[in-house]
Amino acid sequence: MKRIFWNGKRKVSQYQGDDLPEVTLVVAAYNEEEFIEKKINNSLQLEYPEDKLKFLFVTDGSNDRTPDIVKKYSQIRLFHKPGREGKIAAVSRVMPNVDTPITVFSDANTILNERAIINLVRHFKDEKIGAVAGEKRIEKLTEDNASGAGEGFYWHYESKLKKWDAELYSVVGAAGELFCIRTALFEDVQPDTLIEDFVMTMIIAKNGYRVLYEPEATATESSSASIKEETKRKIRIAAGGIQAILRLSSILNIFRYGLLSFQYISHRVLRWTLAPLSIPIIFIFNWWLIIYNPVFIYKAFFLGQCLFYLLGLIGQHLEAKKIKFKIFFIPYYFLMMNWCVFMGYKRFLQGKQSVIWEKAERRKVTI
Repeated sequence: MKRIFWNGKRKVSQYQGDDLPEVTLVVAAYNEEEFIEKKINNSLQLEYPEDKLKFLFVTDGSNDRTPDIVKKYSQIRLFHKPGREGKIAAVSRVMPNVDTPITVFSDANTILNERAIINLVRHFKDEKIGAVAGEKRIEKLTEDNASGAGEGFYWHYESKLKKWDAELYSVVGAAGELFCIRTALFEDVQPDTLIEDFVMTMIIAKNGYRVLYEPEATATESSSASIKEETKRKIRIAAGGIQAILRLSSILNIFRYGLLSFQYISHRVLRWTLAPLSIPIIFIFNWWLIIYNPVFIYKAFFLGQCLFYLLGLIGQHLEAKKIKFKIFFIPYYFLMMNWCVFMGYKRFLQGKQSVIWEKAERRKVTI
């Protein structure tokens, strides 16, 4: 039996109960000995027909106790290789071992809600659905630093965009914390791809399938340990964004891809290119307008910009002093993110961003 629900103006069929297909949960882990047992226990407690859910963990390059911990669980197939070649190489190596129609990907440092897989997989009753993105959440702490407060706010905003994207047509790229695809649609991406989850799902969308968003499938992780650690993440993501724009340039053809092109350009391309560049340009032109035509509206906009930057500087100062005042952390995080895009440009052009990322340290909290 199938149930119909409205997703924007588009009807989408859903699986129910015993109709659910077989699924493989793929988790790539690198030196996660402090968290991997929590991830395993969380995975084994997920609500899904037991005979239809398989677990595949890959620990390429891990030189701590991560592989030994995974080996203790007979329900999980472990694929380990001593050498580290990056996450996408590990995933590409193990995908031929997936024999289920649906593959769910989740990061090793995230905790999923109990019905996450059901809520993701139910959408694949509709043959036009090629992938489904879950919702990333940041663990909330009353003592959050700038990284935690800013990252949490950013992902609230990003989740809202994903919801609107899916209602219009398709999500523009999924985050690696939690998403799933039709296994048959998996394509190997170039081994030096920096943001493989985004590229993987964009290729599926490019091939004519929709990527949905499921807010009731959540992956929760702790925030970066510090703004320094978060900066490392943002710079490498920005470098990956520029790389992705070049490699997915065919999607810019709005006459061929229509709504997908519009969403891709407005949501991603402009964010990774013109939006950061426009920040200093707008400030300079606003200042120029005041000099040559000092009307109230120009002055008001200029004062608003100055106030925002001042709040960001205060946030930076408070963060350095370990003073927790979240209202200042939001503008600080926004400015930091856009500065990271410029640094990402530089790193990409210099060819200094390796596919083997340096892990960003996360705050050690219980989630």
